[in-house]
Amino acid sequence: MMNTPLLLTQMIERAERYYPKKEIVSRTESGISRFTYKEMASRARRLASALEKLGVEEGDKVGTLAWNHHRHLEAYFAIPCSGAVLHTINIRLAPQHIIYIINHAEDKVLLIDSDILPLIERVKDQLTTVKAFVIMTDSDTLPETSLSPAYHYETILAEGDPHHPFRDDLDENAPAGMCYTSATTGNPKGVVYSHRGIVLHSMALGLADTTGVSEKDIALPVVPMFHVNAWGLPFAATWFGTSQVLPGPYFTPKLLAELMQEEKVTITAGVPTIWLGLLKELDENQYDLSSLRSILCGGSAAPLGMIKAFEEKHGIPFMHAYGMTETSPLATVTGEKSYMEEWGKEEKYNVKAKQGILVPGLEMRIIGKDGEVSWDGKEMGELTLRGPWIASEYYKDERTDEAFKDGWLYTGDVVTVDEEGFVKIVDRTKDLVKSGGEWISSVDLENALMAHESIFEAAVVAVPHPEWQERPVACVVLKEGDHQNTTKEEIYEFLKPQFAKWWLPDEILFFEEIPKTSVGKFLKRALRDQVKERVGQ
Repeated sequence: MMNTPLLLTQMIERAERYYPKKEIVSRTESGISRFTYKEMASRARRLASALEKLGVEEGDKVGTLAWNHHRHLEAYFAIPCSGAVLHTINIRLAPQHIIYIINHAEDKVLLIDSDILPLIERVKDQLTTVKAFVIMTDSDTLPETSLSPAYHYETILAEGDPHHPFRDDLDENAPAGMCYTSATTGNPKGVVYSHRGIVLHSMALGLADTTGVSEKDIALPVVPMFHVNAWGLPFAATWFGTSQVLPGPYFTPKLLAELMQEEKVTITAGVPTIWLGLLKELDENQYDLSSLRSILCGGSAAPLGMIKAFEEKHGIPFMHAYGMTETSPLATVTGEKSYMEEWGKEEKYNVKAKQGILVPGLEMRIIGKDGEVSWDGKEMGELTLRGPWIASEYYKDERTDEAFKDGWLYTGDVVTVDEEGFVKIVDRTKDLVKSGGEWISSVDLENALMAHESIFEAAVVAVPHPEWQERPVACVVLKEGDHQNTTKEEIYEFLKPQFAKWWLPDEILFFEEIPKTSVGKFLKRALRDQVKERVGQ
């Protein structure tokens, strides 16, 4: 067989040649713009030539601090297709983490959305490697800024070469992109993605038994483009000629629902907190979302009650997936096997609430204290993974040895696997509640709580206990209106039939809001501190 390299250049050149009329809908600060793939590819070529003039060379890191829009998509291809490395920076991280990430990656140029300028202006004197700042804005002129040297994105594009050739001599194992984990403790950890890894991951997204992304789709990635490459959707969609709808900054559930309706979106992706917000909007207002064939949900476990509400009340198919920064991220995805069509409704929902089966191309082991665990849906162990789009190390980080051993990634996620091979995330290793030597899954308790009709969000954390080592405490946010009258006793009565008595939380605390990480997951570390204050520990 021919040994031909797998490169991102193939993706954009395919879209440019075979799908020049297909559309990218981009929402920015001033409204909606529409571009064809032909126009996007021409602008990406201009950007590649402009970055070259700014001194960007092969292997250099170019950081982006931007929302989901057409300019960010252009950077997704212009940077790696010229041999440089696309470094998407999570703008929701703390300033000290953003400083660390930019310096640790050694970014040479930063592409910055104009509304994010104040963030970088405050820390500019602490950035040690950045040589130029490119401001992405709808304005015809460069915004006032203390950054120097600063360039206007559209101006350097206008001066760029629309026929600039992308590199055809790149090594498929060369770095194409990098992203840092949103650390809950310590500094974020960098993960570098190769051209080969991104291409194979994109191919996996197109499989019928995973997400089945195809030319016929209209994809709306709600998950930020600064978070694990928007789960790879912009790459796959461009390669397959899929129409893309990019929601831009500061969107609301109402705006998302309107975009889905107006653009006839077929597949969308985001974390559970996004879908809880959308569900509330759909319950309160009328929309025609009949075009949606799938909501893809990842980042943390989706409550069973939410899955049922989307499917039964609104007729929208819901798809669970699992992954992490280190896995590019797609690792498992739910989907019924053909013979499961004959199963009862509740059995099917129990499958949908799990994180799914392993994506073709990857391998997994579940490691307990005595080695690999049984696939019985009960025995717990840590999920370990390996495959062509799984990272093999952290970028220049001594913590590599903790997570990567014997050619496997140790995910830190505790799971069970049933007889059918469906993975269920039980907890993060650090979030499991160890009570009297037995494990209690905070995820199972959270999902049960969020199935209560009055509860909007719920998180469970462990608190120290003098006799049992740890005990669970539930933190809940009630829905608005009459639901605010729901009592602690009612919630306990709801939980009692579902769990052994020793699993029940020692306390149920009501919160106005549960703290979240930069990517919308519950921030258990901060929550534990708040709980300890309230329970007097």
